[in-house]
Amino acid sequence: MSVIHFEVLVEEPSMEAALSIILPPILGDITHAIYPFQCKQDLLEKLPERLCAYASWLPTDWRLVVVVDRDDDNCTELKADLENVAAVCGLRTRSTATKGEVYSVVNRLAIEELEAWYFGDWQAVKTAYPRVPATIPKKAGYRNPDAIAGGTWEAFERVMQRAGYFHSGLRKIEAARAITPHMNPALNSSTSFQALHAAFGGR
Repeated sequence: MSVIHFEVLVEEPSMEAALSIILPPILGDITHAIYPFQCKQDLLEKLPERLCAYASWLPTDWRLVVVVDRDDDNCTELKADLENVAAVCGLRTRSTATKGEVYSVVNRLAIEELEAWYFGDWQAVKTAYPRVPATIPKKAGYRNPDAIAGGTWEAFERVMQRAGYFHSGLRKIEAARAITPHMNPALNSSTSFQALHAAFGGR
């Protein structure tokens, strides 16, 4: 069955800003709507009520995509919690559906945060902010965007500040709007980004 619309739930406005630019070229003529929450905790607290409300009317050719930062949570446990919320509401997820079975929900984690996706496409960052070093992806601490130690957004902020940007602190929405127009989703080296890309592009 072809999907005609995506409903996307994200934990904060910078993810909304990023996906509002990333998704249209991926989806083409498939429509979508993005709904940001105030923070991760806000999304997790309201998710059961929101998913159960969707379960009462969601068309079979629509999909719900829930995007949450892993942060310091255990990846397996967080994903299991998201899957369980969908199950309690009677919604089948992509992870639990058998081949050929229709599902309604796709749960995806940004590991560990949105900024990992920027490290995964450093050329996009450099295009938006030309003073950043081109060699960042070759340095040991940044080779795997999903395994950057000490907080991904903090690491991104440090790199940007050393290059002369965001002296008063990383402005996440501004960065999202500046970087994502230059991103090439198919070439992003972040595994978590590719999992999200597959949720939309690999329908």
